[in-house]
Amino acid sequence: MKNTERFSDRAEAYRRHRPSYPVAVAALIRDTCGFGPGAPIADIGAGTGLLTRILLEAGFDVTAVEPNEQMLEAAIDELRHFPLFRPVAGAAEATGLAECSFDAITVAQAFHWFDREAARVEFERILRPGGWVFVIRNHRLADANPFARDLENLLNRLVERYGELPHRNREARERAIEDFFPAGAVRFAQFDNPNTLNWEGLRGRVLSVSYTPTAGQPGHHELFSALEEIFETHARDGRVTFPQVTEVHYGRLSG
Repeated sequence: MKNTERFSDRAEAYRRHRPSYPVAVAALIRDTCGFGPGAPIADIGAGTGLLTRILLEAGFDVTAVEPNEQMLEAAIDELRHFPLFRPVAGAAEATGLAECSFDAITVAQAFHWFDREAARVEFERILRPGGWVFVIRNHRLADANPFARDLENLLNRLVERYGELPHRNREARERAIEDFFPAGAVRFAQFDNPNTLNWEGLRGRVLSVSYTPTAGQPGHHELFSALEEIFETHARDGRVTFPQVTEVHYGRLSG
């Protein structure tokens, strides 16, 4: 399966149940870049527009680039009322955007899907001189509380090759991001972003990820039966919490 097709049958679950990002991310971008209202940002791999919304609400002019048709349609449905929202069907490696047209690029929860060499060339092409790139990721803290530990053990036990997924390896992930930028150029910020969910939200959150078996696929019933048991064990007032942080790696690709 092509990376651009992985979420075609999960767009609705992604839109409804994936966690958003702290407004502090938009403030970091504004303060780092010295942006005023209407500054042009390209949100690459925008998905259903979770980060795009945060940027639009902060007053930026946002071009959301997404290769998956179903994900882009979900973003358009969510964000069409924002006058500075500009959806574009395109990929990180070939956005179709004009040369030297953006002051910043954001990438939220999508960097690991890119052909990084091709994406760097494309980012340098569409950025204005001195433009910034922000690589943003919600990182679930798998050992932070009993619920998180039980969930991680469940995924390792019942999801095929879960532990081998490249973005599960924190050291490799961070090295790939650092290698994307010039040596010594990467800055880092982190924000608390816990995700509290009822049963429907937890089920949808797990269904929204690319490695989870969907209804009718082998292992689906066993996984979600065990997930419900974990939820019932740990829920308080009908909810559980994903301990989570939002990590931001950012820097310039050139001077």
